[in-house]
Parts: sequence; C-alpha cells; structure tokens
Amino acid sequence: MSPEGELRSGFVTLVGRPNVGKSTLLNRLCGTKVSIVSDKPQTTRRAIHGVLHRAGVQVVFVDTPGIGKPRTALGSRLNATATEALDDVDVACLVVDATAPFGPGDRFVAAKLPADGVVVVNKIDVASPARLLEQLARLSEVPAAAYFPLSARTGEGVEAFVEHLLARMPPGPPYYPEGMVSAIPDEVAVAELVREQLLAVVRDELPYAIATQVTEWDWPRIRCEILVERDSQRRIVIGHRGEVLKRVGTEVRRQLPKGAYLELHVSVDPNWQDRPGAVERYCS
Repeated sequence: MSPEGELRSGFVTLVGRPNVGKSTLLNRLCGTKVSIVSDKPQTTRRAIHGVLHRAGVQVVFVDTPGIGKPRTALGSRLNATATEALDDVDVACLVVDATAPFGPGDRFVAAKLPADGVVVVNKIDVASPARLLEQLARLSEVPAAAYFPLSARTGEGVEAFVEHLLARMPPGPPYYPEGMVSAIPDEVAVAELVREQLLAVVRDELPYAIATQVTEWDWPRIRCEILVERDSQRRIVIGHRGEVLKRVGTEVRRQLPKGAYLELHVSVDPNWQDRPGAVERYCS
C-alpha cells in the first residue's frame, strides 16, 4: 500500500516467441500452477490470467501464446490473441530465451513492445555467463524501460522483476478477491490439464492436432472431449488397449479435488486447425 494508504492494481502482459518460458514464469510469479507447461510450441492457446497479491497491490499477469509464423488458422488465432493482449495493459513484457539466438522472430515480437515495456531474459540458470552477456548486448537494441535477467525455473532474479512491476501499478481497486490466483474457469482448467498430459506422451505433429474441451460438468462427473484431425491420431491418443487414455486420466485426477470422476472421449474433427470456426470453438 502506498504511503497514503492507496490501493494499486494493474495488468502485466507476457509476450514472446514459443518456448521462451512464459508459462513457467507465470507459475513462478503466482506461486502455483496457473498455466500448463510443455516443451511443445503452441502449448498456450489462450490468454491465461494469473494473479499476484502483495500488501496493497494486485498484479494480474496475462500469459499469451507464443508468436510465430502462422501456418494454419490456429497459428493466426494464437498470434492475434498474443498481440491483442498488449492493448490496454499497464506493463508489457517481452520474454526471451537467454540460450537462443536473438533472431528475426524475436525482433518481430520486440517491434510490438511499447517504449515503456520491459525485457525479460529467461533461463539464465542454463546460459553460460558469456552467452548471457552476448544476449544482453543484443537486446540493448530493443527500446525498453528496464531489463531483467532471471530464471523462471529456479526463481533467481524474479523478485527484482516483481518489485519493478509492483512500483508501476497505478492506483485502483483489486480486480480479483484475496487468495484467488487464477482467473481460469474450472472447465477450461481441466481441459488444459488433459491436454498437458497428452502433450507429454505424444510425438511428432500430433501435439498440434490435439484440442480439448469439457462438454459435461455434473460434479463429481466431468466429461472431457479430446479432438484430433485423423482416425490414425485417434488410435494413437487412445493407445494400445486404452493405455494412453488411462495414463492421462490418472495423472489429471491427481491434480483434481478428491472424488472427481473424469471421463475422456476422443473424437475426430478433420482439419480443425485450418477452419477458423473450429479454432474459435476449441480455443476460446
């Protein structure tokens, strides 16, 4: 709280290329799992809100899909979602990977950062000191109000980043009640948990073809539909004698309240990634 006892609150957007660690950073900032995490591109498909509470200050973080070259209607939708999240926020943060070259794709995203934005250099725990210095030198070409090297995985450097954001929050009442760290509807959260576990076991092009949505919620019974594009993919997702679905269901149930009954069903919706209507239905 400010010296005058004034409450402050605001929105902070995290943008960047795929796999730079935005979702891991969001979970670190909020102190709990808010966004699913995978090493597969396009893991985040919608803007995810996580909430940080500090004395007299509330920060609402917006995790966005990685921005890349779109090859499908899904890719175009993800780029639009990330770009739109830069509008009407108090602080925009560009997250980059300390271990990867700062290339044309990063510059494309950086061009969307406002002049008062923040550059976050993630994964310093696995970058050599020489590599980190080289990356920081390259990032000096990006106009920004501040630069923060940190590790979302270990937490190193995160508190300095948080303190900077807290100081920049404008006067205003909290957007969410005390103790609420995620603004994701329960149905969406469960569907995302199912997709996260599927991403951990499937390979090749299949992760991009998977969508999940909860179609029935009559607690404790939850029915989640898994969408793929071809019957061959359906067989992979089910697995031999249903082994993959059983494994996914078991892992998801471990993260749900005790007593939850999760039913998984796999359907085929041909080429859904290329149809804007289907993308809107499964990813909004």
